[in-house]
Amino acid sequence: MPFERITDQAEGLRRLLVRFSTRVVTVAAARAGLGATSVVVNLATALAQAGKDVLVLDENLSHDNVSNMLALKPRYDLLSAVRGDKSWRDIMLHARRGVRILPVARAIQMLPKLSVPERECLLECMTEASRSADVVLVDAAVCEKRYISASIAPDQPLLLVLNPTASAITESYALIKRMSIQDGRQSFEIVVNKARDEREARAIFGNVAQVARRHLNVRVEYLGHVPVDKKLKRATQLCRPVVEAFATAPAALEFGELGRNLMLLPAAGDNGAGGLPDVVQRLIRQACSPNVACVN
Repeated sequence: MPFERITDQAEGLRRLLVRFSTRVVTVAAARAGLGATSVVVNLATALAQAGKDVLVLDENLSHDNVSNMLALKPRYDLLSAVRGDKSWRDIMLHARRGVRILPVARAIQMLPKLSVPERECLLECMTEASRSADVVLVDAAVCEKRYISASIAPDQPLLLVLNPTASAITESYALIKRMSIQDGRQSFEIVVNKARDEREARAIFGNVAQVARRHLNVRVEYLGHVPVDKKLKRATQLCRPVVEAFATAPAALEFGELGRNLMLLPAAGDNGAGGLPDVVQRLIRQACSPNVACVN
């Protein structure tokens, strides 16, 4: 089947699903260990507590991924559904508070080797899985020179997680520069993790934003911060979101604020983007490009 037919199908699904106004938001960091996965887990739970249907796409094969952070033990992943061994419903993980998790890392990494029918199946599975979702959060896997996620595209919201260390700030700016030059991205939402307080978080954001705006001419916005909080560390040890385990903890309250700010970001359809079907279409197109080894 010609590749054009696949993209035509994706475009049809985009038009069909655009009315749902699903927000597809990618959460990323310049490297592992900066807290992006923790932000995904807690933000997803905060949004679910606010009544949103949340789907998480878990792109990480490393031990520190969304599934393991919640003590979930997936036996299968999206590749199993793509190959016909299981349905997408069989591989979906259900966390507390209405958060669903779809392990997708192996399927996306294998895209260049998938047959055309398998790529069509991937498109179908991800579209069906996201049909009722208000928000799709993508926990993006860090790669050597790019991200495995096609959702990091100029027309999709990106939450960039950094922390107060000099190395994290430098690497985060380097990522902003690379994505603005190579991918044409002009918009970044910043979350400062492990800040002492909001004052420190805004000071760090201000430094990054000033340099980025001056040298790259990009829009860099402050979405919020996650404070240093012993309750957050304890919740992680318990494999639970802090917003659920310790609802009044400072970090839990800030994740609630992050969720409210995220819902103010443009939804799919506000700017002509079609949500997850468009993301999957990009994923399929990635299969025509050389494969990039991922660092997990």
